[in-house]
Amino acid sequence: MKRGFYTIMAAQFFSSLADNALFVAAVEMLRRNGATDWQQAALVPMFALFYVLLAPWVGAFADSRPKGWVMFLSNAIKIVGCVLMLFGGHPLLAYAVVGLGAAAYSPAKYGILTELLPPTQLVKANGWIEGLTIASIILGVVLGGQLVSPQLSSWLLSFDVPFIDTGIDQPAQAAIAGLVFVYAIAAAINLWIPRTGVKMRRLPRRAMWLLLPDFWRCNRRLWHDRLGQIALATTTLFWGVSGNMRYIVLAWAAVALGYGTTQASNLVGVVALGTAVGAVAASMRVRLDRATGVLPLGLLMGVLVAAMVLVRHLGVAVPFLVLLGALGGFIVVPMNALLQHRGHNLMGAGRSIAVQNFNEQAAILVLGAFYSAATGLGLPAFGAIALFGAVVVVMMALILRWNRNNRRHHTAELERLLELARSDRLHH
Repeated sequence: MKRGFYTIMAAQFFSSLADNALFVAAVEMLRRNGATDWQQAALVPMFALFYVLLAPWVGAFADSRPKGWVMFLSNAIKIVGCVLMLFGGHPLLAYAVVGLGAAAYSPAKYGILTELLPPTQLVKANGWIEGLTIASIILGVVLGGQLVSPQLSSWLLSFDVPFIDTGIDQPAQAAIAGLVFVYAIAAAINLWIPRTGVKMRRLPRRAMWLLLPDFWRCNRRLWHDRLGQIALATTTLFWGVSGNMRYIVLAWAAVALGYGTTQASNLVGVVALGTAVGAVAASMRVRLDRATGVLPLGLLMGVLVAAMVLVRHLGVAVPFLVLLGALGGFIVVPMNALLQHRGHNLMGAGRSIAVQNFNEQAAILVLGAFYSAATGLGLPAFGAIALFGAVVVVMMALILRWNRNNRRHHTAELERLLELARSDRLHH
């Protein structure tokens, strides 16, 4: 691997670490300020908001500038969001600004790999990036929990700026102030990312109107593909669930185990660890042309989400959460590979990733808004979690029925597409 790749990995690690730690700190800030449960749950969809709104354009913007500069700008935007949260901005709005930075960061992060590395190293590079991202999620939520703990927060609050009253006097504020420096480290590393020499694609003056129709054509094309639609529906549902599990686990641990933010954040890391285990198992056992065989496990995943309300002891909770995460990882890896395969054949990898990001973040937004609305209407945490799990079961059942109908009514077309997937697997 080129040296520049390790620079990208370091920048990605610190940026993702801060993203996940900031979520825990933002939840704690809302709790300390007496915010209602629905506002805490709304952090998740607010982070996804700009991923959805800007999906047709962030990729083109990333291609119009050096990727390292785009990543630097993205982390600078995240710092602005932290500063807003520290000095009077509503945490939901400030967290949306951080999400804006993340939305701009994503296409640059993946796009620079194709510019920097030869095709023979792309699979290995993506594996390293995804593994590092999972590690940063686990460490990030644990770091966020520790930063708001009495021991570490009191140490952070002991620092004073001479002659300046910063107004930082709460554990969550001290944690967020510390995370500003983590984002600053990521931004500084971005400046060391080498220029790849790839010619920039000039962003058209009428980019909004020129790029939007092309994006929707690609979105529609993938949803009309007999295999692509099933893979896209499944990964969209998985990420909608996974994105919201960060808060759901915090809410469940508070009422089921009596845990505060610090202890509960460790359990979020347990789910991520299970996801990593399931992802590795799927990568070793599931073939691309057999990817749809994992779909029935999605029903079990939904059942387990609803069954969380029955778990009241830590000794049961840890293996339960590992199993829940492992099921998700085992489902999403083959579905993601199938989706990438179909997207590459239909429209090219870049456009396919943009469509996938849009749908997955839209699912996080919609399901997060649904959970937030349920709690806002007075449903207790257990009731909202059970309802959320039931919705997942129903949606997964619909996807299974959709797949069966495709097999029944479009057998020849599916056999042709599966043969293409089989030959693609053998070729690689």
